[in-house]
Amino acid sequence: MRRDKNSRTSASEATTDLERALPVQGDDLARTGAALGRDLDSPGWQRALNRVLTVQHPVVEAHVRQLRRRHPDHTPAQILRTLEREYLAAVTTGGAAVGASAVIPGVGIGVSLALSGAETAYFLEASALYAQSVTEVHGIAVTDPERARTIVMAMMLGGPGAELVRQLAGEAIGTGPARSAFWGDLVAQRLPKVTMSGISDLVRKQFLKRFVRSQGTTILGRAIPFGIGAVIGGFGNHTLGRRVVTSSRTAFGPAPAVFPGELER
Repeated sequence: MRRDKNSRTSASEATTDLERALPVQGDDLARTGAALGRDLDSPGWQRALNRVLTVQHPVVEAHVRQLRRRHPDHTPAQILRTLEREYLAAVTTGGAAVGASAVIPGVGIGVSLALSGAETAYFLEASALYAQSVTEVHGIAVTDPERARTIVMAMMLGGPGAELVRQLAGEAIGTGPARSAFWGDLVAQRLPKVTMSGISDLVRKQFLKRFVRSQGTTILGRAIPFGIGAVIGGFGNHTLGRRVVTSSRTAFGPAPAVFPGELER
């Protein structure tokens, strides 16, 4: 019983760490979520998407440092597992909370759908912070917004995203990457900047098709009353979150033996 209680406490603390680190919160998050509910071709939609998919490097580094202070004896592999747990806990409870709003008296489907816009923005922002935190632990500081967004979108695509990056990288540089090359490393630092725009655009198109389709179904599910929406919202986000976690494990390979120098200080 003591073990279960400690596990629940740790999950709660981890979620708080993630939520505190997210730069877009509160009313600002609600406005960003509302913008994501508009026409996908509008400039406002594009700006909103870019905003939640790009977390500045100092925010990422500070988040990983905070986890290291909380768990000073943890190895890089253990910190990566902590990042996974906090991310999945945050996005799952976020989806369930929005779905549960449909059972509150006076909260109708329209309001629930509006809340879903903010929750979608939250999901994307949390995914971006998680993905970039993983790269940080692996010793790769992603400071270029285009590279950061491409990593997040490819992770959310799962296996097809990794294959797409490898294929496009081979076409861009004239030869396929070595079998030992990890796709996350290719995007984060190995591909020349001049080739990134084309790769980023194609990954983005595939991401939009897949994400809009899956999120559209989940958003409608969250609006179903009598508590069913909470189950659908939480399950949908957890499923998408698991895809991101699985992708992160193959993007950069095994955890490093030691932390990079900047995280040792």
